[in-house]
Amino acid sequence: MMTPLQGIVAGQTQSKFEQYHEHQANRPKSFKREHIAFQRLTDVTQVILHHAFWLAEQKKQLSLRDYKQLLLEHGWQGEEKRYLKIAAAFAKFSPQDVAQVEPRTIYQLAENSKKYEQVINRLLDLSIINQESVRSLIKKQRPAKIAEYKNEKPSIWRRTKNGGRYCQIPPIHEPSEQTGMTLQRMMDEEGLSAQHIVAEAIALRQAYKQGQLVHTANQV
Repeated sequence: MMTPLQGIVAGQTQSKFEQYHEHQANRPKSFKREHIAFQRLTDVTQVILHHAFWLAEQKKQLSLRDYKQLLLEHGWQGEEKRYLKIAAAFAKFSPQDVAQVEPRTIYQLAENSKKYEQVINRLLDLSIINQESVRSLIKKQRPAKIAEYKNEKPSIWRRTKNGGRYCQIPPIHEPSEQTGMTLQRMMDEEGLSAQHIVAEAIALRQAYKQGQLVHTANQV
């Protein structure tokens, strides 16, 4: 049997319940569609994290042969790498922790985990992790990276896949385009490559700097 007090509480609860649903029913349809759309995006982020953690666990538990077979059966050979990166980058988080971060940003942070290591670590200190807070941390990191880049010593060396290296001269911007036109003319007239001509020019300059060549004025 319900006491008068219980009846009052039940009545109040029912009233609040009805008021809530009445409020939801009166909201514009566009609001409902937007809410559902953002909720689905949140669900996608969580699914990505869940799958990444599951895949990393399978790689850890299964033999190499069974793991490769698992990927082969689902047509995922080579595709699993980005998800393993996600699992490694967000190992200290649960899917719910970063659910408010849109999927593309999750991939961005994981694919460049070394670059964004400070950003990911600072997320651990936030009470609420969402798209805005992540973007804010990324923007704050950029000025420091730009300053660090400006202080680096310029280098023309680039690495090849086999560990070797080659030099690459940066683009030459001149209003008169004199260097480019002269180099092109030499290539056309002499049938030599740009690399060959540049190498000769550098060798001549080096010889001049070492005193092996002497500049003389034209004599009449």
